Amino acid sequence: MTTLPRTKELTLLQSEMRRKGSDPILATARGRLQKQRSKLNDQINRELRMRAGAENLFKATESKKLRDTISLELTFTNSNLQLLKEELAELNSSVEIYQNGETAQSVPMIPLGLKETKDVEVSTQFKDFILEHYSEDSENYEDALREFRDLRMAMRTPQRNESGIQLLFEYYNHLYFIDKRFFTQNRSHGIFFQWYDSLTGVPSSQRSVGFEKGSVLFNIGALYSQIASKQDRLKTDGLNAAIVNFERAAGVMKYLRENFSHAPSMDMQSKTLEMLIQLMLAQAQECVYEKRMLGGVQPGVRNSIEVAQEAAAVSHAYHYTYELMSESRLKEYLPFSWISMVHVKALHYGALSHYYTAIGILQKKDSDDEDELRKASHSLYVNSTTDSHKQVDPSKQLFEEDKTALDPITHLVSGKGHLSEALVQHEDALRIHGLCKQLRKIDTFQEVLRYAHDRSLSKFSELEEEDDFSDLLKVPAIQGKSQQKIEPISIDLVKYKVQDLFRDLGPVSIFNANQNWSAPRMISLMKPQESQDTQDYGFSVRGGAPAIVAEVETGSIAQKASMRVGDFIVAIGDTDTKWSSHEEVVAMIKDCGELLVLKLVTPLENYLEQRSQEIETLHRSPVRLPMATPTGSLVSTKSTRSLKRLSWIFRRKDFYKGIPEYEKDTSADVHL
Repeated sequence: MTTLPRTKELTLLQSEMRRKGSDPILATARGRLQKQRSKLNDQINRELRMRAGAENLFKATESKKLRDTISLELTFTNSNLQLLKEELAELNSSVEIYQNGETAQSVPMIPLGLKETKDVEVSTQFKDFILEHYSEDSENYEDALREFRDLRMAMRTPQRNESGIQLLFEYYNHLYFIDKRFFTQNRSHGIFFQWYDSLTGVPSSQRSVGFEKGSVLFNIGALYSQIASKQDRLKTDGLNAAIVNFERAAGVMKYLRENFSHAPSMDMQSKTLEMLIQLMLAQAQECVYEKRMLGGVQPGVRNSIEVAQEAAAVSHAYHYTYELMSESRLKEYLPFSWISMVHVKALHYGALSHYYTAIGILQKKDSDDEDELRKASHSLYVNSTTDSHKQVDPSKQLFEEDKTALDPITHLVSGKGHLSEALVQHEDALRIHGLCKQLRKIDTFQEVLRYAHDRSLSKFSELEEEDDFSDLLKVPAIQGKSQQKIEPISIDLVKYKVQDLFRDLGPVSIFNANQNWSAPRMISLMKPQESQDTQDYGFSVRGGAPAIVAEVETGSIAQKASMRVGDFIVAIGDTDTKWSSHEEVVAMIKDCGELLVLKLVTPLENYLEQRSQEIETLHRSPVRLPMATPTGSLVSTKSTRSLKRLSWIFRRKDFYKGIPEYEKDTSADVHL
C-alpha cells in the first residue's frame, strides 16, 4: 500500500475552506490602521532617543547657554511625546466599529483587536531541511509549502464569524506538525516570527514556533470577543450568542495564560491575560443582566430584588476588572478609555442595583410581598465587616422577628437611602465618563447613563415631596447573585482536525526534526536460483508505519546485503511504505519473489533497546505513558493506544505478562 498523498481535490477543498474563513479586503482597513500604529511608534522611539541624548548632553555640559538651549529642546520633545502617545491611545481605543450598528441603545462592549504579523518566508529553509535532514527531494513538497504559505496569509484576515474561527484553529493545529517536522532546539533556520502588540503596535520577534502559536491563540480569543460585541443584544438569541462568545474568549485567554510563558509582548503577559479573562467574563455577565431585562421588570418584590442582585453581580465583576487594570504597569499600558469605561460600568450597574432594590422596597405590597421581602433581605446585602460601605444593616432594622407587619415609614427611609446611593453612583459614572474624550464620542453610552440618572432622580424627588427626612440611611452594597453561572469555556482543539501537510515524510512520531538517522540506502536481496522455494531472506520484521527489522540471521542473504537490526523499511521497490501496516509490508515482501529491493534508513538511536526499556518500566509501574497529540497537549492514553503509536516496541510475551492490554496485541515478528 502506498502513502496517502494529498490529491488536487483535497487541496482545492482546503483552499476553498480558507477562502470562506478569510476576507482579504479586511487587509485594507487593518493594514492602514497598522501602518498608522507603526508610524506613531517609530516617531515615539525617535523622540525618546532624542530626549535621552539631550538629557545626557545636559548632564555633561557646564555651559549655561547650552543648558538653556537643551532645556528648551527637551520641553518641545516632551510635548511631542505627549501628543504622539495621546494619538496612539485614541487609535487603540476605538470600540465603535465592532458594535452592532442596529442596536442603538445598547451599552458598548470592549472587543480586542487582532495582533498583526509580517510575512515569513520559510520555503527556502524548509526545502534545505527536507533535503539535508530527511534526505528527500524537496521539489516533491512544493505544493505543501505553497499550501502552508497560503494558509498563513489567509489567517491574517479572518472573517468575524465561525468560519474565521475555524481558519485560525486549523492554522494553529498545523503549527504542531510544522514545529515537529522542522524546528529543533539545537538548530536555527534563521526564521523569525514577528507579531505586533494588539494595543501599542510595538513589534516583537522570536524564532520559536511557540510565539507563533501563542499569537494565533490570542487572535482566536480576540475574534471571539469581536463576534460577541457585534451581536444584536436586543434579542434573546443575540444575547445568548454574545454570552457564549465572551466565555469562549475568556477560555482562550485562560489556556494561553496557563500554557505559554515568557511572552515578549505586553498583551500576552500573565497579568494582562488575567485582566482580559476577567474583562470577558464581566461583559458576559452584563449580557446576562440584559437578557434578564428583556421585556422590562415585571411587578413584584421578587422580580425587583432579582434584577437588583443581577445588576450587583455585573458591578462586582467590573469592579474586580477595574482593580486589575489599575495595577501600575497595566495602567500605563491600557488605553485610558478602556479603564474609564470599566470604571463607569462598575458604578452604573452598582447604581442600578440600588435603584431596583429601592423599587422593590417602596412598591405597594400585600402580605405575600412582605414575606418575599423578608426572605430576600437575609441575602440581599454584602455580609462583610470589611466592606467600606457597611455601616448599618437595614435588614436588621426592617425585619425583626417580633414584627408582624412592616412599618411604611421604615420602608420609605430605606428606599430613599438606596435611591440616594444610586444617585451618587450615577453622578460619579457621568463625571468619569465626561473626563474621557474617547467615551464622550460614544453618544449611545452617554444617553444610557443620563437616562438611568434622571430616572433615579425623578423617583427620589417624588419621595422628597411626600416627606422630608433630614437623615438618610447609609446603605451597604447589594450582594451580587446571578441566575446564570458565567465561567470560561475551555477550547476544543481536537474539534478542528487537520491533515499534516508534510505527511509524505512519514509518521511524525518518528520522522521529525529531533530524530536522526542515516541517509536512505537501497539494498537488493536475491535468492539463489536452485533454492528459491526453500530458502528465505533471513530477517524478521516487526510493527508497521514503518516496519522495522527485528532480527537478521548470521550468514543470511539479508546480512550479506548489509541489513541491520533496527533498520526502518521505508520503501519496497518503488512503493513507499512509511505508512504501510505490518500486514501490508509482509504481503509485499512475499509477493516480490526471488528479488527483493528495499529502501532502508538506520536510526542513530537503537529503538529496539530504547523501547524495550520503556516496556520494562511500564511493566513494573501501573502509570500510563503520556503521549503528545496533534494539538500539542499531553493526554493520558490507554496502553493499547500507546503501543499502537509506538509500533517499533520490542514484542516479547514475558514483557506483557500481567498487562492485559499488551497481551491482546497480536502484531508478532514475521520471519521472511
